[in-house]
Amino acid sequence: MRPGPAADPAADPAADPAADDAADDAVVDAAAVRRAAVRIAGHVRRTPLWRLPGAELGLPCAEVWLKLEHLQRGGSFKARGMFNALLAQPAPPAGVVIASGGNAGIAAATAAQALGLPCEVFVPALTGPAKRAALAALGARVVVGGADYAEALAACRQRQHGSGALMLHAYDQPAVVAGAGTLALEIEAQSGRGLPDRLLVSVGGGGLVAGIAAWTAGRCRVEALEPPGAPTLQAALAAGQPVDVAVSGLAADALGARRLGGIAWPICRRWVAAAHLVPEPAIRAAQQQLWQVLRLAVEPAAALPLAALAAGIVAPAAHERVALVLCGANLDPAGLA
Repeated sequence: MRPGPAADPAADPAADPAADDAADDAVVDAAAVRRAAVRIAGHVRRTPLWRLPGAELGLPCAEVWLKLEHLQRGGSFKARGMFNALLAQPAPPAGVVIASGGNAGIAAATAAQALGLPCEVFVPALTGPAKRAALAALGARVVVGGADYAEALAACRQRQHGSGALMLHAYDQPAVVAGAGTLALEIEAQSGRGLPDRLLVSVGGGGLVAGIAAWTAGRCRVEALEPPGAPTLQAALAAGQPVDVAVSGLAADALGARRLGGIAWPICRRWVAAAHLVPEPAIRAAQQQLWQVLRLAVEPAAALPLAALAAGIVAPAAHERVALVLCGANLDPAGLA
């Protein structure tokens, strides 16, 4: 197996975010993830990594590692990419615009507020009231841009052309993907034991799984998980390229991209070992289990990794250490009742 990058970005003299921002803009690889980690340090939280015996959650593997990224600023992993994107280049006085089902918009608004920039977020109509309220509380202007994410994105692009604002993308910009990958770098640094045997991650547009896979680069088994109502990676694998899918169902507000991102596609083809669909009843059961057993309140998208294990869709060996990314917590708490 090829040697991997150092887990500590500060230990690498090349980990200067100003060293080669042009490369960061063009290529997402371990070096870009390392630069992003240095750039966003002090702006995002180093979220906890819990390591539990598999038996504690009724799972057959030796250990389960829970990366509690739902405790990140803005309530999801998205803050990593948004801070990286805004710190990697100067923003115009018009500020930033973004289309988002909720989490990326909340992260962009969080980063913009912290950096003193105006922010406008175009959301699809299916975005829930809890996420809209969170955006407004962060000072963002919220615009309903259409029925789904693709329509909100089109409206956002039109707005950007007229305003001159910096447009952020929820998952398909190099700086956003590299920022997401810092989550895996952090897991490796925190574990004291390197990477896990498997790392399970939810997929929407693919920015998170691509960033993680760019960092791990085959040094652990990365498996992608999708709900049946938003199978962007499954559809891309079947077609041999990213294609549009119909979006519906439980996790559509967070995993509601209509098409896998162009940046994610080649990274996933090279480094993602498997992709699975997880039924909605299993997702809901896992979300309830995380709350009832561990008192972790996460949105449905964050429950997919546990759901895949509990339902036997992913079947690790008894000796394996399996990491689950709990990617977000922007939910209506009433849904856990």
